[in-house]
Amino acid sequence: MRKASITRNTAETQITVDINLDGTGSYDNQTGVGFFDHMLDQLSRHSLIDMTIRAKGDTHIDDHHTVEDTGIALGQALAQAVGDKKGIYRYGHFALAMDDTQISTALDLSARPFLVWNVEFPTAKIGTFDTELVREFFQALSTHGGITLHVDKVHGINSHHIAEAAFKSVARALRMALEIDPRMADSLPSTKGAL
Repeated sequence: MRKASITRNTAETQITVDINLDGTGSYDNQTGVGFFDHMLDQLSRHSLIDMTIRAKGDTHIDDHHTVEDTGIALGQALAQAVGDKKGIYRYGHFALAMDDTQISTALDLSARPFLVWNVEFPTAKIGTFDTELVREFFQALSTHGGITLHVDKVHGINSHHIAEAAFKSVARALRMALEIDPRMADSLPSTKGAL
C-alpha cells in the first residue's frame, strides 16, 4: 500500500498528515484556515488521494506558517508514499476550466524540485485568506515532494476560481502521474535506472 504518515512540529506549527495514494479521494482536513481546508479537500477529491490533515498554527499572526508548513509535510508524505516510483507514469498534465478561469498544470515526479508559477490574482485576499499563500503552498509541496511543477493561468478574473482551479488542476495532474502504468508496472520510468 502506498501510504504515509508525517508529523511536523515547530515553534510555529504542529501538523500531522496521513495519505493513501491508492484511495478514493476521501478527506478530513482541519488546519484552522477555512479557505485552505476547502482547497485541500479539492486536492484530495480530484487526485483520489485519501488525505487527513490536522494543523495547529500561529494563525493569530497570520496564515502563512500554517499553509507553508502543511505544504512541506504533504510534500514529504507524497515522497514517502510513492517510494521508489517503480511502475508510475511519472508525468502528469491537466488543463482545467472553472467558469471564467482556465489553469494548465504539467508536472514530473522527478525528485528534482522546481516550481514555475505563472498565476496572478486580481485581489490580494479571498475573504481573509492571502492569495499569495497559494504559491507558497505549491512551492513547499514541490520542494519537499521532489516535484517539477509548472502551473499557468490561461484565463481568470475571479480570485476564488483561480485558486480553486489551480488546486484542482494540480490534483488531476498528480492523479495521472501517480497511476501505475500496466505496461511498465515493474520498471522505473527513467533510462537512468533511478529517480
